[in-house]
Amino acid sequence: MLTHPHFNPVALTIGPFSVHWYGLMYLLAFTLFVVLGRLHARRRPELGWDGQQIDDLLLYGVLGVIIGGRLGEVLFFEPAYYFSHPLEIVQIWKGGMSFHGGFLGVLVAMWLYGRHHAKGFWAVTDFIAPLVPTGLAAGRIGNFINGELWGRPVSSELPWAMIFPWVDALPRHPSQLYQAAGEGVLLFVVLWVYAARPRPLRAVSAVFLIGYGCLRFAAEFFRTPDPGIFAGLVPGLSTAQWLCVPMVAVGIWLLAASRKAPGAVQR
Repeated sequence: MLTHPHFNPVALTIGPFSVHWYGLMYLLAFTLFVVLGRLHARRRPELGWDGQQIDDLLLYGVLGVIIGGRLGEVLFFEPAYYFSHPLEIVQIWKGGMSFHGGFLGVLVAMWLYGRHHAKGFWAVTDFIAPLVPTGLAAGRIGNFINGELWGRPVSSELPWAMIFPWVDALPRHPSQLYQAAGEGVLLFVVLWVYAARPRPLRAVSAVFLIGYGCLRFAAEFFRTPDPGIFAGLVPGLSTAQWLCVPMVAVGIWLLAASRKAPGAVQR
């Protein structure tokens, strides 16, 4: 059985400024997006992406992630708390970012990017889908370093069971690491391999939706659920699981629709 090392959330201090691990994980996520984007563009030159376009895409994506992620946390998971403490809404360095909110924010940002740069919405989302999971992994590692979003209690016989001393003395699943491995590493490998060859338009986006939705739904059984606006709607299901259901449903529909129009290949 293990004990969480309780990292200092501040990675380093430079004069009056503090750099938090959570912020560094976001920086790592954005860096990986650019690096992988260039590699993906190089191996699939027919998609018509260059370095400058990827840099612009990142700017749109960053705004979508930060604004959408924070608003999702406020509206989906802790509306009562944040409406009572409105100044904390902007304190994103303390953590508290919803994937589902960030996902919606990125969709809006990608639509705006495509409209401004004369690229189809699905062409944009198909391109970025393989670039996203490594950022998700970095975010979950940030959660682990912060000691937040801990797992459900588990038998102490589990070799990697972990105690989070500031919570209680119960051994728990290190669910942040499960999510980093599943939604991050595993989903990245699947999408990176799948997107290496020409696919029908919308297919790569569909696989992302299905893959993330299923992996996150499963991970919630190991993670202490956040209260959220849908908590208690059905016993045993969390708000995050409810938000995953439409993701998977839309993903299945998109995949089926893409196969009915095989001539519309990623461009």
